[in-house]
Amino acid sequence: MNATTKYSLVIPFMNEEEVLPLLMDRLDGFMADLDGAAEVVFIDDGSRDNSAALVAERARQDGRFKIIRLSRNFGHQIAVTAGLNEASGDAVIIMDADLQDPPEVAHDLIAKWQEGYEIVHAQRRRRDGETMFKKMSANLYYRMLAKLSSVDIPRDVGDFRLVDARVVRAIRAMPERDRFLRGMFAWVGFRQCLVQFDRPERQAGETKYPLKKMLRLAMDGVISFSDAPLRMALWLGALVSLGAMLYGAYIFSLALFTDRLVDGWASTIVILSFLSGMNLLISGVIGLFVGRIYTEAKQRPLYFVSESIGLTDVVRLPDQRPETRHVFRTPYQAHG
Repeated sequence: MNATTKYSLVIPFMNEEEVLPLLMDRLDGFMADLDGAAEVVFIDDGSRDNSAALVAERARQDGRFKIIRLSRNFGHQIAVTAGLNEASGDAVIIMDADLQDPPEVAHDLIAKWQEGYEIVHAQRRRRDGETMFKKMSANLYYRMLAKLSSVDIPRDVGDFRLVDARVVRAIRAMPERDRFLRGMFAWVGFRQCLVQFDRPERQAGETKYPLKKMLRLAMDGVISFSDAPLRMALWLGALVSLGAMLYGAYIFSLALFTDRLVDGWASTIVILSFLSGMNLLISGVIGLFVGRIYTEAKQRPLYFVSESIGLTDVVRLPDQRPETRHVFRTPYQAHG
């Protein structure tokens, strides 16, 4: 870690040109109140608007601001990982760019870090501006994940947190491709605590996390930190098999002791359809886990970087000309 930088802020963004000027002004005020040097590492996750240009202009004017532009949209969790790989502070604060993670709350996170905690989660006490469906579904999901997961993942906690440099090095050593950072930070251990805050409405622009992406992230959390789906598939298969055996015994008794058995194909079709559906369901669950294994076995880099400003030690691809800044990192290649 760079001894001259005490705090690093890691902020991924995509198509946030409306809110970024407000965010950078708030960050100026926040860093002015810190007790040490700070840097802000922005990660452009494939923006198609003027967002990257706004941050790049600030980075050229103020050396505390840095930007990494990914070669395409790799997803929020990968973008955060890219920022963690480049952060040089003794403490790293992860937050979103939409100002729903207020920079001022980070002062409370820092206070807990100075008490000796190595991971400080920002827990949402209230969520303004969100629909009742999103609040209820999020609450249900976190409760379900707490029951299924093999680690204790805090409820109502997103990616807004402070982590010590030791934790950052631990996360860099975890090479999985389908990343669920909330679970990964819980899994590594260390001293952890919660700081509650009221999450405000988005200041400008629209959310970049629609229902489809939220469902994908939720699935990543369940599959990455629980084998419950596999165990459920096993028990469901056993239950269906038991039901089939009992139904077979019932049919046998009807044929043996009564004359009420009606010849026909309806019951056969229903049973076969039911068993086939169960077979497809169980195969699908197993397929999800096999697909994750296949993704890990390919060992592709987590991301590619097309440009960076303010970062001088990024790994270059060997076939790139000096004036280009196309680089890549995996957790094993992170500096520090």
